[in-house]
Amino acid sequence: MLPRCFALRASHHGFPLINTRSEVVEKSFWRAVLFAVTIAALNFGLWAFLNRPMQVPDWSGRVEGMAFSAFQRYQDPTKDLFPSETELASDIRLLSQHTKRLRTYSSVESPQIPRLAAFYDMEVMAGAWIDKRMRNNEAELEALVALSRKHPNITRAMVGNETILRGDVSVEQLINYIDRARAQLKIPVSTAEPFFVWERNPQLADHVDFISVHLLPYWEKIPRKDAINFTLGQYNRLRELFPGKPVVIGEIGWPSNGDRKEYAQPSIENEAQFLREWFNVAEREHIDYYVMEAIDQPWKEDIGGRAEAYWGMFNAAREPKFSLTGKVTEDPTWPIKAICASLLALLPMFWFARHFMRFYVSGILFFLGLIQLSASVVVWSVSVPMAFYLSPFDWTMFLLLVPAQLAIILVLLINGFEFTEVLWRPRWLRHYGLLEPSPPAAQPFVSIHLACCNEPPEMVILTLDSLAALDYENYEVLVIDNNTKREEVWKPVEEYCARLGARFRFFHLNPWPGFKAGALNFGLEQTDPRAEVVAVVDADYVVRRDWLSALTGHFGDPKVAVVQCPQAHREFEDNAFRRMTAWEYDGFFRIGMHHRNERNAIIQHGTMTMVRKDLLANTGCWSEWTICEDAELGLRLMHAGHELVYVDELMGKGLTPADFTAYKSQRYRWAFGAMQIMKARFGWMTRKDSPLSRGQKFHFLTGWFSWFADALHLVFTMMAIIWTIGMVGWPEKFTLPMELFLIPIIGFIISKAVFGIVLYRKRVPCSWYDTIMASIASMGLSHAIARGIFLGLWKKKGEFVRTAKSRRLSSKPSAFSSVREELLMFIALMGCVVGMVTSNGITYTEGKLWVAILAAQAIPYASALIGAWVAHRSNDRAE
Repeated sequence: MLPRCFALRASHHGFPLINTRSEVVEKSFWRAVLFAVTIAALNFGLWAFLNRPMQVPDWSGRVEGMAFSAFQRYQDPTKDLFPSETELASDIRLLSQHTKRLRTYSSVESPQIPRLAAFYDMEVMAGAWIDKRMRNNEAELEALVALSRKHPNITRAMVGNETILRGDVSVEQLINYIDRARAQLKIPVSTAEPFFVWERNPQLADHVDFISVHLLPYWEKIPRKDAINFTLGQYNRLRELFPGKPVVIGEIGWPSNGDRKEYAQPSIENEAQFLREWFNVAEREHIDYYVMEAIDQPWKEDIGGRAEAYWGMFNAAREPKFSLTGKVTEDPTWPIKAICASLLALLPMFWFARHFMRFYVSGILFFLGLIQLSASVVVWSVSVPMAFYLSPFDWTMFLLLVPAQLAIILVLLINGFEFTEVLWRPRWLRHYGLLEPSPPAAQPFVSIHLACCNEPPEMVILTLDSLAALDYENYEVLVIDNNTKREEVWKPVEEYCARLGARFRFFHLNPWPGFKAGALNFGLEQTDPRAEVVAVVDADYVVRRDWLSALTGHFGDPKVAVVQCPQAHREFEDNAFRRMTAWEYDGFFRIGMHHRNERNAIIQHGTMTMVRKDLLANTGCWSEWTICEDAELGLRLMHAGHELVYVDELMGKGLTPADFTAYKSQRYRWAFGAMQIMKARFGWMTRKDSPLSRGQKFHFLTGWFSWFADALHLVFTMMAIIWTIGMVGWPEKFTLPMELFLIPIIGFIISKAVFGIVLYRKRVPCSWYDTIMASIASMGLSHAIARGIFLGLWKKKGEFVRTAKSRRLSSKPSAFSSVREELLMFIALMGCVVGMVTSNGITYTEGKLWVAILAAQAIPYASALIGAWVAHRSNDRAE
């Protein structure tokens, strides 16, 4: 530490004063507070901007009339659930404060309404519901006549409501009902239909006392800004068509929620704007009307679509949706939601900013914004029941999709952290490079172990030549061939080792248990006692001459247990399939391994790795209970408190898998083995007393999340296929998920793709074409990874399947023989897309989003087909 006098002199010469540690900590604390509070404030501002009040014309008078369906939130006439007289009286008392006229639709249901309305001096336009049930029609007509004669406040009668529109009866039959009612009543009688029904059936006008028309521009797909003029146009046209008849608008309104109809968007703002404008226009033009409708009716959603539930001026809880004066806000509860979202994100944002102040400010703010956005989505999602009338299906989807959304958000934050650290770090904290070679006397003795099984002898011999050429004095090479049956495969390798001299020793084991780990453990027993380091290399690798000389110096630090180099490939440039897979592998070693290395949490992989021999032997050797013995060893050494060094230098290059079958089987093995490790070592990563650091626990738990996402992708795809079949085949029982549930899923898919492509362009030295092809290769493994995850969770033991680097085949397999399951899934998803389109499933916004999700779900399966086809076309096989 510099003396205080030096610090003072430095300040006089233009150098900053040296801060004490406490000053640095305090400054970091307040900067983290500032960043977190700033993002929280911006979040509140964004909520305010999205919910900014809209000025619309005020209305201070009464509403001319309201259509009144009196069912409470969970009542439904189709299920014989009707309101009580007390509930009816409460509703009528509420509505009497806003209007003096009600319109009813049925005289059989709730016949108390006229009597209760009379108590508040309210008039009633009573209706008789006419449909295909002829006996019910007679009962409705009789009830209408009886009520109208009994209650003088029934001033108009309506026989039928959109009966011709629905096609329940013919025009002649409806005219008969109307004529019978007119003959028995002394009040005006009509029927209610939309404009075009009156226009096409002018004979109806000869049998009514007035024209009752439904003018609902939303159903005509008219933008809200043009809706008033559209309504006036249809109203005036009816007056021209039937000059001798008064025109009453039996229904007029706008829904506050539901599906967009092209340019017609349901919202509270639009409902308020439309109705408040209409009230003023109707007063000026002296137009007689009934608002559609007084109170939201959730039960109607099942028979007419989502928007049918949201036409009321009051919600189902009998609360006004908007004021008739002053500004209108789409979501009056937005301040509470914004505050909850800001508070939910505040502590995580502060923690991140506090611990990663070393990142560039732009990176800190980006990730804090991602945390805040995630919190807002959570609040948005869990508040869905406050804004919607959820059906049992909607509740089921809610209970399924909210946890799924939380998992999606978690994966997004994990990927976002990697994205932020890779792009916005000033430097890597743990960076290791090549070292100057040590003199032979100071070199640790290295025992190189090469395990092989049924490998082409010419490929192994090439690896042995590279090992023989190492610029290193103190090493040996042990070739352990296990379970190769044919002598013509292993015998040439044995003979070649003999020619290379005493430094190379060959062992043929048949039979031998434990797969590769069993062979390596045998090799460990045969290792020269002088060995301090065990190095492992795959049978297809060609290593650099300075592999050992430039790296063994890292073992001079007694804490270092492993020195790991990237897995890299050769001879791929001119082969399309090998090229796309080589660049796909490269992404992890250029991006993910650096990200993990920052917290001493790299994945040890079984080639180009060096391990301190005594630690390997003393901690349990190579684990034969898992088919990913290399990754398990790395975790075990970390748990023992040792350091693992990652040197991002290509010190050796091997061959990519021979074909898509080999490529898939390797990734399946990794996923299966990862699950074996997770099940066996889960306590290490969750217990507080575990010697693993928080960073190591983080990486080993979250590092598999992307693979879990592949498993969830398979589950969701199967569910989506089944549900789509239901929606196409039985639309009355299966409905579309709500828009709010679908948007975050699409956002996640897009964000993950953007993160991956940006990181590849930043870190991997390949062209745009190679980036795209590597992405296709990666996505094409999704199904194989999902199978590995599920089987790894289910089964205890797995079979180690050697990754073929070349094949000798008597006949070439079909292009898609390796991806039969993926082909079936792709066909099923495309069938669902076609089914949705042809069944008008894309009429609603939710339908279009659902089709987009189906298409996105198909991308991994399409990628697998592309990968298999590219492999087939590449004709990459050894003759």
